[in-house]
Amino acid sequence: MWLIILLLLSIVFIIISTSVLKWHPFLSLILVAFGFGVLSGKMTLTEVVETVNDGFGSTIGYIGIVILAGSIIGKFLEMSGGAFKLAGGALKLVGKKKVPLAMSIVGYIVSIPVFCDSAFIVLSPLAKAISKKLKISLAMLAIALSLGLYVTHSLIPPTPGPVAAAGILQADLGMVIFYGLPVSLIGLVTGWLFSLKIASKHQIETDSGQDEKEQVFDDKNSPSLVKSLLPVFVPIILIVIRSVSILPSIPFGEGNLFEILNFIGQPSVALLIGVGLSFLLPKKLTKEMLSTTGWLGQGIIAAASIIIVTGSGGAFGKVLQASGIAEVIQNNLSGAQTLGIWLPVIIALSLKIAQGSSTVAIITTASLMAPLLASLGMDSPTARALVVTAIGAGSIIASHANDSYFWVVTQMTGMNVRQGYKLQTLGTLAMGIMSATAVWLISLWVL
Repeated sequence: MWLIILLLLSIVFIIISTSVLKWHPFLSLILVAFGFGVLSGKMTLTEVVETVNDGFGSTIGYIGIVILAGSIIGKFLEMSGGAFKLAGGALKLVGKKKVPLAMSIVGYIVSIPVFCDSAFIVLSPLAKAISKKLKISLAMLAIALSLGLYVTHSLIPPTPGPVAAAGILQADLGMVIFYGLPVSLIGLVTGWLFSLKIASKHQIETDSGQDEKEQVFDDKNSPSLVKSLLPVFVPIILIVIRSVSILPSIPFGEGNLFEILNFIGQPSVALLIGVGLSFLLPKKLTKEMLSTTGWLGQGIIAAASIIIVTGSGGAFGKVLQASGIAEVIQNNLSGAQTLGIWLPVIIALSLKIAQGSSTVAIITTASLMAPLLASLGMDSPTARALVVTAIGAGSIIASHANDSYFWVVTQMTGMNVRQGYKLQTLGTLAMGIMSATAVWLISLWVL
């Protein structure tokens, strides 16, 4: 019973230290990892150090390159104007009469490689410009964009959260994408309908306000739509094809083709191919762009914090596994088994609401779930992938005042706090609930 009490105290410590004391998640997670290991009484001090090192190193070894490469792709898309080109393509695809749907699709695609905060900052001027030009609600367009960005940020690799959870839970990244796509599409439709039916009824003061300075990209120097799509979708396609190739039926055989597909579909290789394709985005690739202070360096810096936090989460998860807490929970909390796939959802949403960061909520929940999978009957490859997706869905619920993204959305659009709660918070709540329900329905079919 002591281990369960210690686990609850660890969770409380993470929440208070990150949300109240504003500590960096790395410090909170690494202290909890060492603290839990020492106080559990199940390991010698030397074993605690070895377990933390092993958990940190193995987790980063699995997902470090993937997160790093995804961040670089995102930075090149952002700085080259590729993100804007994707936005223009979506508008042409659906037409001016379906602008909210276009904004949702733009957010959905761009947030796969680009952090949602950065993507909203880059794309919000586009929403404002369209709002003024077509004289339609800025609130509707901003929320359509915001929710579109948020759903893939939480559910689709190579976004850092899902990649980190897959690493901690040892889930196949291709299967995570395979199950995450239909769930994220349910979330996308929910967000679009919310913006159309709810957000459209609200007016933001800047709807009829003064013109604001917009980020402008020279269309002549911007990459083509096809070039902008390649770094995003080629890695995903390669990863999914690899996952298909290693199915028990071996659909591509076991010869040279299998070896090639297995190699280029490895997440780290696939994302590095994506990085190579992102180098085609600038009209002219300069050495400054590849320098430590250029686009490449900026992408690496953006990824560093996420990688370190993910490694710390992996260390905490490894300590939990070594402590034998899975058996204790199995013996004392048998009711948790009845929750099934809802357990990771509930844990993730609780952490999300309590401390604000979706990425921290995903990583912490994955660390907590890792030692429990076998006892909960969720240790098959399919179940592990679904647990990652369930965690992502739970982490969508709900963005409010302790979430930095909440303030990015409200401040960039001119929403007041009350409007933020009515639109951003309720929108993410609805989207998260529908996404979690979709995971549950899939689990009834495949588990």
